[in-house]
Amino acid sequence: MKKIFLWPSACALAVSVSITPNVIAAEKSVERIEVTGSRIKRTDIEGPSPVQSINKDDIANMGFDNLQQLLERMPANGSGAFSTRGNSQDSTANGGASISLRGLGPDATLVLINGRRVGASAFAEGISNSFVDINNIPVSAIERIDILKDGASAIYGSDAIAGVVNIILRKDIEGIELSLGYGDDNGTGYDETKGSLVWGVKADKGSASIILDYFTNGTLSAEDMGRFGTANQSPYGGDDSRSSRGFPGYFYVNGVQTIDPDCPADSIDGEYCLFDYGPYNMTIPTSERVGAIGQFDYMLGDDLTAFLELSVQHNTSEAGGAPTPLDEKAKMTVPGTHPNNPWGQDIKIGRFRTVDAGARRWDIESDTMRVVAGLRGVVNDWDWEVSAQRGRSESTQTGDRSQGWVRTDFLQAEIDAGNYNPFGGTINSQDVIDRITTNLVRQGKSSITAYDASISGHAFTIADRDIMMAAGAEYREESVSDVPDDQFQRGLIFGTEAVSAFGSRDQHAAYVEFSIPVADNFELQLAGRYDSYSDFGSTTNPKIAFQWGISDEVTARGSWSTGFRAPSLAQIGLGPSEKSDFLVDRYRCAADNLDCGKLDYNFLFAGNPDLEAEESETWNLGMIWAPSQQFDIGFDIFNILQDNKIDALQNKDLYAANCNDQNSTVCRRTAPQAGQTFGSIDVIQSAFINIGSQEVQGVDLSTHYGLELDNYGDIKFGVEYSYLISFEKEIDGKTIDYTGEYEYPQHRWLATTNWNMDDFAANVNFSYIGEFEDFNKTRTVDAQLLVDMSGSYRFNDTVKLTLGVNNLFDEEPSFAIGDGDADLYGYAMGVHNPLGRYIYTKVTMNF
Repeated sequence: MKKIFLWPSACALAVSVSITPNVIAAEKSVERIEVTGSRIKRTDIEGPSPVQSINKDDIANMGFDNLQQLLERMPANGSGAFSTRGNSQDSTANGGASISLRGLGPDATLVLINGRRVGASAFAEGISNSFVDINNIPVSAIERIDILKDGASAIYGSDAIAGVVNIILRKDIEGIELSLGYGDDNGTGYDETKGSLVWGVKADKGSASIILDYFTNGTLSAEDMGRFGTANQSPYGGDDSRSSRGFPGYFYVNGVQTIDPDCPADSIDGEYCLFDYGPYNMTIPTSERVGAIGQFDYMLGDDLTAFLELSVQHNTSEAGGAPTPLDEKAKMTVPGTHPNNPWGQDIKIGRFRTVDAGARRWDIESDTMRVVAGLRGVVNDWDWEVSAQRGRSESTQTGDRSQGWVRTDFLQAEIDAGNYNPFGGTINSQDVIDRITTNLVRQGKSSITAYDASISGHAFTIADRDIMMAAGAEYREESVSDVPDDQFQRGLIFGTEAVSAFGSRDQHAAYVEFSIPVADNFELQLAGRYDSYSDFGSTTNPKIAFQWGISDEVTARGSWSTGFRAPSLAQIGLGPSEKSDFLVDRYRCAADNLDCGKLDYNFLFAGNPDLEAEESETWNLGMIWAPSQQFDIGFDIFNILQDNKIDALQNKDLYAANCNDQNSTVCRRTAPQAGQTFGSIDVIQSAFINIGSQEVQGVDLSTHYGLELDNYGDIKFGVEYSYLISFEKEIDGKTIDYTGEYEYPQHRWLATTNWNMDDFAANVNFSYIGEFEDFNKTRTVDAQLLVDMSGSYRFNDTVKLTLGVNNLFDEEPSFAIGDGDADLYGYAMGVHNPLGRYIYTKVTMNF
């Protein structure tokens, strides 16, 4: 039977038709390897499940030294992924980044390193979503990235609902490689500096490799973003999302809400004096990452090897927002004796912002450590392995007195003494500011301890056909804590979305997998896994898949499986935590005949220990045609149904059900003013529940072609295309199709071209994101096509120079009316990258 190997290209899908067991038996000297999506070690690199592989050369051709920027170009990545862009509030994992396969969210994508689970970020994203921070994985250490676009809970356990991203680290290195690079976004001042040192040695008894990596980037400030740096998008056809916590603000005089007389006319909106917080944010904050990875193998005998993996990472970054916003909940007053009080009587402060204290800024430090130690060997042609892993992530967010952190009791004391003037947009003196500010700290920790044992080999023979099997057992302990500053818990700090969480669990699992050659050209994969958790119970998940070599050129494949995701520790153990979102208080507007627009209100969350696990059912059906080693084309149709989806209650539904009652305990309001029915919304209580289901269906297309140009080198083309057929969410019995709606474009593709001739190489990549409706469904967000180019020349065996430009034509993000949460600046932050033309250079030296 013919076996087909395709050349590697950017994001290439390596295709092979399964070797028959008889051939395997005849070639016992061929090394077996474990491929992503299967525990069975095999001689061919392609199993029944679709895997997109990106090797280190492909990564270099893409021109990204930041894993987040690289993976967001992949068509399989979708809505729900987040990055350091706009990550500036305390309810988010500042400095972190994730991947969200199929748009099902980062918590539905399992991230592995060398096939093993790793610890979650110390800070949850969006208050409660646990994820693996891909910023902790240096690009220089990566041999390849396998994106398994299929459900894999039967193989890997929880979280593998949408698929798996398996990051394989470089090893078996000989010599030294030094790489230095620099690039900048022409015109904004944003830049990146990177360097790496790779060292490796191989000997008869084993091998060792050490990789040192450094990366730093400057700040892309919102004030440098022009129209994309303001919260008032109305001049461009969008929403005015300026804050009701203004500078100057409004007060209660004789119980009547009264705007500061000095509020500018263009900032007055009914009862409010609006404030544009946009320019104070950081679109991309500065960061610095230093890491080291070591991998060591030592042969204790002919069939016994000890191995060790060590990695440490130290990251620093910034986050921040506009100056501290105060509201009625702060219960602040101004005495009538205050020298600047224009009303000459005791009044209450309504909503006000301490702009003179400066923008709030966080300094974030994260330290990650991972150790894996184990033994592997062969006994009677069975490969076996045992290992232990310990991982820890610690993050600390700090803010000092110079970074805008105002304490309300300090501020009240200075107002009472007549020292601080809250009227007329006054900039108070620095000595007064020093007396109202404070230092803060937020600390997060997560840990993982895991033990596993596995075997893989020939189980038995039926009808002269060898049945291959893998089996194993795992035990894992996890814990997480997120502790805000005590001043938050005492209610002395306002305007920052404080998060509190604590939880721990242990889990044990057992799995088995079979590869059954039903015929010479037909392989059947059967797998099953049992998981038991200390906090929510147990689950069993099966998988069945096949690979059918219809001919030497055509291969079909398909799979069906179930999956699950255990509730995150943050979702179970979340303490009282706040975030701020925008909505229109239409009940109050109508009842009290007020002219009011969309304003920011506080939402208070708490954990739910009664959450059930999310469950899923996935099927995939595909075909590959590979008539030669130079050409292949394949497609896969996929469907993922996810039940018991854990999510927060919808803001609009909470509002509709509870905010038409002044005395509601869910939608808490301040006391109404004289003659009015409703007071202002103080806080809306929310929660995380098993809210419903979501189902995604689509088609992936992958094709590659290679052409030899005689004396002009070789050229290779590749396309990865993802088409979204439907994305339906069921909430409270209602099914909504998000296909083509906000953040769910139907079309995404990546086209790559690579040309090599002697010591020259050139690459052109096209990244396309299709159109979709904006959040208000009033217009279409335009499609975006980004063009990246790079070229390299190797001067000799030692020196290679690379020059490149990403976003060659300096395309701006497509205009979009946002969702009232993160997307407030005229573009969809989770879909489009605001970075303009970025020019870079890199020198690589081998010794």
